[in-house]
Amino acid sequence: MTDPLGDEGSEVAAAADRFVVLTGASGGGKSTLLAELARRGFPTVAEPGRRIVERERAAGGSALPWIDLAAFARRAIGMAIEDRRAAAGKPGWIFFDRGLVDAAAALQHATGEPALGALYRRHRYHRRVFVAPPWPEIYGTDADRRHGFDAAVAESERLAACYPALGYETVPLPKSSVAARADFILKRLGQPD
Repeated sequence: MTDPLGDEGSEVAAAADRFVVLTGASGGGKSTLLAELARRGFPTVAEPGRRIVERERAAGGSALPWIDLAAFARRAIGMAIEDRRAAAGKPGWIFFDRGLVDAAAALQHATGEPALGALYRRHRYHRRVFVAPPWPEIYGTDADRRHGFDAAVAESERLAACYPALGYETVPLPKSSVAARADFILKRLGQPD
C-alpha cells in the first residue's frame, strides 16, 4: 500500500512506543475500557470508525461500512495517521481505540488489496496490543454498529492474524470488570520509556 501521507516525522516515530492499541471484536468493551483509562488521567484516542460514521451520517455521506466499506476504511486509515500525529506530543501512555492496522485490515478485507505490508516498518505502535475477545454477554448493536455478533467474531479473527504478522504481541483482555481490565493493561505495560 502506498501511504498517501508519507513517512511520519521524528516526533511521531519517537512516541510510537507509548501508543497502545486496544483492538479486537466489535462490542467487546473497548470504548468502555478507553473511558476508564481516560478517567484515570491517560490520554486516549477514540475509534476512527465511530467518528467517521458520525460525520458521514451528519453530512449524508456514503463512506459508511454498510454502504461502502472500502471508502470507509480509506478514511479510517487517514484518520488513524492523523490521530498518531496529534497524539505525539502527549506524555506517558496514549491509548487508542483501534489503530491503523484495524483500518488497513478492513480495507484489505473489502478490496483484497494488500493494505498491511508497509505498516510493518512505518506507523508503529507499542509492541503489545490488547485484544478484546468476542463477548456475547455484552455485545449489542446500535444505529452505528449494525452488524451481528458473527461478523464481530470474524473481524476479531482477522485482526488476531494481522497484528502478529506485523510483529506485534497480542494480549487477550480478560472478560472481567472494566476496572480490572484497566489494571490488567497497566500492569502488563509497566512504566513508559
